[in-house]
Amino acid sequence: MSTPAELRCTDFAGRRLLRAALVSGAMAMTALGLSGCASNDYPTSSVANANTTVSSGYAVAAGDNLKVTVFDEPSLTGEFLIDSAGNLAMPLIEKVPVAGRNPNEVAGLISSQLKAGGYVLDPKVSVEVLAYRPVYVLGEVAQPGEYPYSPDLTFFQAIAKAGGFTPRANKTMVVLQRSAWSTPRTIKLTDEPLIIAPGDTVIIEESFL
Repeated sequence: MSTPAELRCTDFAGRRLLRAALVSGAMAMTALGLSGCASNDYPTSSVANANTTVSSGYAVAAGDNLKVTVFDEPSLTGEFLIDSAGNLAMPLIEKVPVAGRNPNEVAGLISSQLKAGGYVLDPKVSVEVLAYRPVYVLGEVAQPGEYPYSPDLTFFQAIAKAGGFTPRANKTMVVLQRSAWSTPRTIKLTDEPLIIAPGDTVIIEESFL
């Protein structure tokens, strides 16, 4: 029989392994995206259209770390990582499918499952995103790589995190890979700020001018 300390240790180790797997998968996807950049045949989208995806509300996904509070139930309250399949596992209820839902919807789903299982008579649940998926800035920037997401992050702020453009960078457009889209899109930059979403991959191509 495992002790509480052993269970906590196992849970922590599991989260580290999951995090590593998620990051590795994301970097593999970005590599695939970069390999297709030279063809420049992605569908185009305006800044306004891209921003609509973000302003429509945040949907949680694999890699997000959530703080779930079940009021008056400390044993059910804690931090939980959404796994690679988009599920959230917590005490008493397992594999809650939360990917694609906003935090309020996740809270409602958890509440319904706790009540349906007879675990809590009238559960009051709140959900907060503690840690968002990182963003990836690749291509013609000084320091390509993974960077932490912060709310209301803009394109130029993301570029600044990566040390700025290289002299070869195309500064008039960007290839953007977003989880809500089935394929990357080419965005022509304008005076309107381009809002970056958690998990986005920003790819700066080389200018051929």
